[in-house]
Amino acid sequence: MPSFRTFKTFLAVTRHGTFAAAAKEIGLTAAAVGLQIRSLEEELNQVLFDRGARSVVLNTAGRRVVPQVKELLLRYESLVASGDTDELSGTVVMGALVSALMGAFADALWSLKHAHPRLEVRLLAGLSADFARRVEVGELDAAVVTQSPRPLPSGLVWSPLYAEPMVLIVPRRPHFKLMGNPLDILCDAPFLRFDRQTWTGYLVNEVLSQCKVTVRDEMELNSVEAIVEIVRQGFGISIVPRLANIQWARDQSLKIIPLPGNAVQRHVGLIERTRHSRQQFTDAIKQYFQARNGDDQVKNVRARQT
Repeated sequence: MPSFRTFKTFLAVTRHGTFAAAAKEIGLTAAAVGLQIRSLEEELNQVLFDRGARSVVLNTAGRRVVPQVKELLLRYESLVASGDTDELSGTVVMGALVSALMGAFADALWSLKHAHPRLEVRLLAGLSADFARRVEVGELDAAVVTQSPRPLPSGLVWSPLYAEPMVLIVPRRPHFKLMGNPLDILCDAPFLRFDRQTWTGYLVNEVLSQCKVTVRDEMELNSVEAIVEIVRQGFGISIVPRLANIQWARDQSLKIIPLPGNAVQRHVGLIERTRHSRQQFTDAIKQYFQARNGDDQVKNVRARQT
């Protein structure tokens, strides 16, 4: 009977399309991967892949087997997890935006790790769109991403954690003439644009559309942190999410300027498969932010009353 390791090898091949790439992911040789796949096909008495000179592609039988193999692995992982006395233990593999790791999400992880010392979280930094694909195919248990501007695949679910307003940031000591009016600043100053192919880049375009301005693009980057640092050095302006837990109001090198009529926010949330073996962990993350958001609402009400 095929082992669960063989099933994991099978899914790795379906993701990568070659024995060599799958072997690199799971730490085997390409020959060993090929032997496991042939053994699986013999055991099931059916060919699962159409083999080419440089790649292997799932055939009809293989596509039919994939959801059954995923279900078997899910049940096995749940069985292993249920044998542990600590509800939150073992290893969770997560993706997260670098900006999320700088603020609120880092606080959530520290809190859970402190409460559950047997929990190990492996973190990978990257972009939202890439994380969505990797969660869908099972490479990641979950990821902290911005809300997608497009519908997600049916096997994925996104839960909101917190929101960050999109703001205009300018240097306090610019190497260019800085106009007084926010809209004039956007039209005249060198603009550092967040990669327009990303989900956050989509929000930047939405802000500019609401403001009805055309900017003078100077540079396009896919890192909020890099953009902020270049603004600090005085080489341009930008529209970025106001990162949670970052005290830009006290920054000696940049300042935030309100944009009239702008209400665009970046919504950060947790993306996961509709069913997976680490749902106790993802539920704990969501509960942490629900409690945090409730505390923030109470503080805001008290502030308005004083």
